[in-house]
Amino acid sequence: MFESVQSLLAEHDELQVQLSDPDLHSDPARSKKVNRRYAELARIVAAYEEWRTLTDDVAAATEMAAEDEAFAAELPGLTESLDAAQEKLRRLLIPRDPNDARDVIMEIKMGEGGAESALFAGDLLRMYLHYAESKKWKTEIIEQTSSDLGGIKDVQVAFKGNSTDPAEGIWAHLKYEGGVHRVQRVPATESQGRIHTSAAGVLVFPEVDEPEEVEINQNDLKIDVYRSSGPGGQSVNTTDSAVRITHLPTGIVVAMQNEKSQLQNREAGMRVLRARILARYQEEADAEASEYRKSQIRTMDRSERIRTYNFPENRIADHRTGYKAYNLDAVMNGALEPVIQSCIQADEESRLEALGNDAD
Repeated sequence: MFESVQSLLAEHDELQVQLSDPDLHSDPARSKKVNRRYAELARIVAAYEEWRTLTDDVAAATEMAAEDEAFAAELPGLTESLDAAQEKLRRLLIPRDPNDARDVIMEIKMGEGGAESALFAGDLLRMYLHYAESKKWKTEIIEQTSSDLGGIKDVQVAFKGNSTDPAEGIWAHLKYEGGVHRVQRVPATESQGRIHTSAAGVLVFPEVDEPEEVEINQNDLKIDVYRSSGPGGQSVNTTDSAVRITHLPTGIVVAMQNEKSQLQNREAGMRVLRARILARYQEEADAEASEYRKSQIRTMDRSERIRTYNFPENRIADHRTGYKAYNLDAVMNGALEPVIQSCIQADEESRLEALGNDAD
């Protein structure tokens, strides 16, 4: 098995040569791409070396076991280690999502439930910010519209990572968060103590590394400017600084008003627009290749939920993976890793199954 490893080992050696070339580092985009691929292959090379060493050790111990009881005693432990190393390498050889190492732009929107939904959207934002802090990721609020009661109608936040390793990438972790998140709790506005159900929507996009990566023809853009406004609609600016950008070929619309400068709002809008266009193109490419798996639910209907947050029971449940735990208070403070790992493992199992079917 593992016939494909040899070509990956050769690619790893080739990338090592490229990384020693000073000219590479004068091209930031290419340098980032080479470093990401090298980090991905380095994990495979290390796992392959471990598997090969254990294979030799098991073969040697098997040969000597008949003559030496010490080798016979070691054999079960070595065999168990070899099985674990083989499984680790097998999983690393699953073709990765090419976006796994990318940074992310996330959108959180209130859905069904009115004021309570907006408050829950704010809770989700804090949860993701705390999670990012635990991962030592940088975060940036690009755009935010608050509700009258201190919740969030919608927010766009950027997450920037600190590793070139795709397995540690932000998209590799947060891509599973796209969908409808349902909350069950007694709202702060509820006087009778009744439990309400509401929902908030999360959309996740891989961020474009370089503007040139997604070419946008200026003639394909319709740009409108207007005065920004705050909660309740009151004017917070006396100039037309808010910007709405419509990409005519795709119909994607982005609006920005957080910054006081029209230019800054336009730059932020283009940043989000590129991420959305990249995601759209890749979804279309996946669909054409018959490999498209619907990973994000783009409506706010609470029946299309991916996860439920039940506050009275302190329960978190992911409906895609079957994960359930009774530590919702910790999750809302950023302890999200076990939930996300359940999604990563389920995705790996699905990819392994697909590879097995292809082999058949």
